[in-house]
Amino acid sequence: MTQISNAKIMILSTNGFEQSELERPLNDLRAKGATVHVVTPDGEDIKGWDQKDWGNTVPADKALADVSVDDYNALVLPGGQMNPDILRANKDAVALIKAFGDSGKPIAAICHAPWLLIEAGIIEGRKATSYGSIATDLKNAGAHFEDSEVVVDQAIITSRSPEDLDAFIAKIVEEVEEGKHDREAA
Repeated sequence: MTQISNAKIMILSTNGFEQSELERPLNDLRAKGATVHVVTPDGEDIKGWDQKDWGNTVPADKALADVSVDDYNALVLPGGQMNPDILRANKDAVALIKAFGDSGKPIAAICHAPWLLIEAGIIEGRKATSYGSIATDLKNAGAHFEDSEVVVDQAIITSRSPEDLDAFIAKIVEEVEEGKHDREAA
């Protein structure tokens, strides 16, 4: 059984992430002892979106081409509108998310990031939540939408917005410590 204090967690993101949805999991999980890597498509640092303007720059630890599902216990996908919309057009990012889905390891997606779960084809038949404006997208992809602060279905963790970060991060810790899950076909 993996403890959060010795877990390796990947945060996959690009420019335009919701500032708090990347920084809070990054800082909170590191504070609990986890090794957390920020992975970007090109290995370059990324800039967040903070309410109505560009926010902080977050250093990248690795490039997408240099990581493997086998190296991590979990994947975190921050939201914002721009970040997941850009990533869902990146075939390598989508393939990595699909591989995490196939592995049974926890995947945590908040706000607009469930778009990436849709694109990877791993949300159909699962319970999930998201930012309100993409609820219809989840439903159209075959998810069972719930308007809750955090929803977990076979180690796929989803939350709605920055207001849900406490519950979202707590669930990431819980699911990482539970380990891999067998995922049944929907």
